[in-house]
Amino acid sequence: MPFEWALNPYRGCTHACEYCYARKYQRHLELGAGDDFSSLILVKRNLAEVLKKEVTRASWSREGVAVGTATDPYQPIEGHYRITRAALEVLVDADTPFSIVTKGPMIVRDADVLARATARAGSKVFFSVPTVDERAWLALEPGTASPLQRLRAARVLADAGIDTAVLMMPLVPGLSTSRTSIEATVRAIADAGVRLAGTCIARFEPGVREHFFPFLEGAFPALVDGYQRLYGAGSNAKRDYTASVKAIVEDAAARAGLRPARAAS
Repeated sequence: MPFEWALNPYRGCTHACEYCYARKYQRHLELGAGDDFSSLILVKRNLAEVLKKEVTRASWSREGVAVGTATDPYQPIEGHYRITRAALEVLVDADTPFSIVTKGPMIVRDADVLARATARAGSKVFFSVPTVDERAWLALEPGTASPLQRLRAARVLADAGIDTAVLMMPLVPGLSTSRTSIEATVRAIADAGVRLAGTCIARFEPGVREHFFPFLEGAFPALVDGYQRLYGAGSNAKRDYTASVKAIVEDAAARAGLRPARAAS
């Protein structure tokens, strides 16, 4: 992992992304990776208080903290509990840098905190926008704001001087990996005036695969045989396929004048 510390104010996520790798962690709580993940949200109400104790210790070395590595810190429930905002305020006051990964435009609410972080230890915001294809978005990310809404939010933060970028992650074979889809997404990112920070192909590890493949059989049965060949019994798509998709993204990014995307592991 490219970070030392991770922070997740919530467990479970109403964004309900079918491919989400965090679904596998539900097994640790003897919960299912399906509806249990997207409808049963565990709220860490005392997170800010505990975090403050940790980052005010004399031994705290102010290493970067990754916020939202498992479930989205700006899913709708944050509008009520505001735990993510409280946690960011603690990190800012402790001069601790942080990064955020989100699909939630609600983050613009906290532009003031992010601006303070930028002026102090630093912050980075990454919006997950795998595709702007409406059919793929509605099927794969049923609880999220539209991709174009996310890109508008990214532009708001970037215009405010906050380090903001887009992750085209994950691209889902057969649904968001066509050249047409990729080029449309890259153009939308360029039009929003934000940089493309990376891309990857969906992984289906044990605990996630058992959810996603039945979803595929019900929603896109014509793709099932291809997935069996592409993934076999493993978690990763074949390397030559991954490389070919990465090449399409990099070519589209170069032609759109974006910084070349790096494939994430």
